[in-house]
This record gives sequence, structure tokens and C-alpha cells, in this order.
Amino acid sequence: MAIRYPRPLRPGDRVGVTAPSSGVPAALLPRLDFAIRGLGERGFQVVRGDCLHGDLVSAPAAERAAELQGMLIDRTIRAVVPPWGGELAVELLPLLDFEAIAAAEPTWLVGYSDTSTLLAALTACCGIATLHAPNLLDTPYDLPRPLAPWTEVAATAAGGSVSQGPSPRHRSGGDDDWARDPEVTDPRLDAPTRWRRLDAEAPLLVRGRLIGGCVETVSVLAGTPFGDVSALAGDGLIVYVEASEQPALDIARGLWRMRLAGWFDAATAVLVGRTRAPASDAFTQDDAVRSALAGTGVPVVADVDCGHVPPQLALVNGAMAKLELGDRVRLDQQFV
Repeated sequence: MAIRYPRPLRPGDRVGVTAPSSGVPAALLPRLDFAIRGLGERGFQVVRGDCLHGDLVSAPAAERAAELQGMLIDRTIRAVVPPWGGELAVELLPLLDFEAIAAAEPTWLVGYSDTSTLLAALTACCGIATLHAPNLLDTPYDLPRPLAPWTEVAATAAGGSVSQGPSPRHRSGGDDDWARDPEVTDPRLDAPTRWRRLDAEAPLLVRGRLIGGCVETVSVLAGTPFGDVSALAGDGLIVYVEASEQPALDIARGLWRMRLAGWFDAATAVLVGRTRAPASDAFTQDDAVRSALAGTGVPVVADVDCGHVPPQLALVNGAMAKLELGDRVRLDQQFV
């Protein structure tokens, strides 16, 4: 499958904000306003959708699907970034017209957590690059190098490349209280970061196309038309996964669902994001990964800057990646 990349995001471009999963409750609207002002200060014109407010979902599924699709096929909107994830983005999949989205000029869809349900499906079904990166409410945080802000990655043209690596430090504590302090930008990174081989103690150099997301949500796609990654697998795959909150046994079952559906058949490596998700008694989150990847021979790199423990890489689904783990640690993404 040939991957199509949205044209580079530039100051002056329009950025759509809609919530295809959970809406933003009243107590967090100041954080939403602050994040939107931040985009404006970076030179972007922000288009607010109608599906933004609420708790479990921002609107009925049909309305969320229509608004998201409308923004994705609107030639004047160059990126769409939800405020955050949620629980029920999966409701949109049978309601989206993937043929219409594939026929339109590509638009960046940005986010993680439940948003990764939509990111992976769009790349697998339409061959459109999507961007697994901080959601809108996370965007105001200061991001340490060598990680790159999603706005910078989205500014990369087809044929270009992005190089990142482990953050110097990550957050060991819990989430900030955005209701109390809606304008917080300090990510509170206090613990040293180290990407580690889970399967062996050896250097690693592999290539493959990136695809992945949150295990709790992306595993729902496995074995369905929305999660068929075989068309991406000709160049090998680097699959990235991360657990949000489910106990280790649930994560193991989700990873096994992905394995049985072929997600790891062409994998040259699996990247596992840092997690605060709990163990199941003595069965740890590392054990969950070992269970699902046992016997595959696929290298596994754990504690990667990906997912619900800040900070996080900007990973482009569909990009051709080179992972180096040795004297230096680096992840290069080529937009080819």
C-alpha cells in the first residue's frame, strides 16, 4: 500500500477541533480554551466543532461521525485534533465513509488513547498517514528534545524525515488537576528514561512501517476490516502498543487478539509504551507482552515514550521507520 501524507501544516492553516469520543466537561472548558489559544498563538486558525462538550460522549455517534468526516474532507482544514480520547470512538467506524475520506486530499488526524482507534483504521483502510501524538489538552505542555511537537512533525513534507529519541526524563507522578490549574505547562518530568529490550540484551537495528496505538482500543480493530494491517506489511512493520489502565491479564488478551489477527506476523520490532496500568497479582505488564509475543522471535523494546505516561513521541502511522538501540538510541521516520 502506498502511503499518502497530508501536505505540511503551516501557520495560517485551519485546524479543526472536535471530540469524536468523550466530550469536555464544564470544569475543564478553561483548559480547552487555553489549548485553543495556544494553537492561535502558533499562527493557526482554529475551527471549533459542535461536538465538543459533555462527559462519556460529546454527541450521538452519527453527529460525531458526520462532524469528524466533514473536517477530514474539508480542503480548507489541514489538521484535526480532538481534545482527548475517551471510550467509544469505535461507534464511529461503521458510520464513516472511508471511500470518501480516501478520495479527499489527506488531512492530519492527531491524538492518542481512544483516538488511536480512528488513527489506525484510517491508515489501514485508506492508506493515509495519521499522527499518534499528544491530544489537544496535552499540547500546551513543554516537550523536551529530542521529542518533537506534533505541530512540527505535521509540518514535514512528503519525502522528508523526522528523528526522535528517548526523553531525558518522564513523569513518575499522576495527572495534573486541570480544573484547578487550567494553564499548567510544566510536564513535571522527574524520573530518568531508558528504553530497554524486553526479550534480550543486545543492540538492535530494524526498519518497518509504523502502526499501533492503545491496546485497550486498537485491539478492538484486530480481525475486522478496520484493522487489517496486511496491506502495510510489505516493508515490515514496527508495531507500537501501550496500556492505559487495564490490568495485565486484560492487556495480555488484547495483545493476543492482535497476534491472532496477524498484527505481529510481519513485525520487525514491537515498541511498548510506559504504563501505570496494574499487574494482575504476580502477572505483570511485562508478562502480558511476553505472553503475547512468546515464540515469535520479534524484538521487543519496553518503556518507550508512547502513551499515557508523559512525555510522548509523535509517531506517524504509515511512515517508514528505522529503530536503533545501542550506543545511541534513535527512531527515524521517513515520509515515503
